[in-house]
Amino acid sequence: MRLVTTTPATTATAIMAASESALLALLWIASPALPIGSFSYSEGLEAAVDAGLVRTEAQAADWLAAQLRLSLARSDLPVIAAALAAWRANDIGRLDELDAWVRHTRETSEQRQQTEQMGRSLVEWLKSVQPEAAARARGPLTYPVAWALALAGCDASTRDALIACAFGWAENMMQAAVKAVPLGQSAGQRILARLAAEIPAAVDHALGVDDQGRQAFAPMLAILSARHEIQYSRLFRS
Repeated sequence: MRLVTTTPATTATAIMAASESALLALLWIASPALPIGSFSYSEGLEAAVDAGLVRTEAQAADWLAAQLRLSLARSDLPVIAAALAAWRANDIGRLDELDAWVRHTRETSEQRQQTEQMGRSLVEWLKSVQPEAAARARGPLTYPVAWALALAGCDASTRDALIACAFGWAENMMQAAVKAVPLGQSAGQRILARLAAEIPAAVDHALGVDDQGRQAFAPMLAILSARHEIQYSRLFRS
């Protein structure tokens, strides 16, 4: 039997390759180009524009920054962190519990439709690029749980995964603001810079949220989402 010796150089090369692979996985899964339909949702922003609550670049930036802190950091990001650990531990009961929580906390039909449609589309995408991962989904998954599944097999840290998810969300919401307000592309990039600066703190908060602290209490967002469902003219599905 031939013994293979490992030198510090080969070990460093292997670590670098694993790190690069994890980074590429994060960039890929967070890309707005992923065919899961995220571009078709504004998550209440369009209704806020229609109600006159968001009319300017500054108001759009404030609105999205508040949504990042008060909604995403307290609900979906903590779910992704917990689901990532559960997928890696193959804890099916925990995954079912997290998936049910997401469904139960969607306060309008369009919010529930969004998480179910994007989760379904993400699993379908996984079938073409990670069939072994997609096969682990025993049934329809909500988007945060499906998102965690897509990254369960890579070496990305939980914090890096949440940062990637939050930035992907920020890119999508910035584009929604550009279309709905409307705003120019430069304004959109300034909004994205504002959100990017706030993402690390939002992720750190999310990592400290346990099951008792996780919440989806955003009454104004729920009211606007309900109004959006019967809005006369609209560009987005939420």
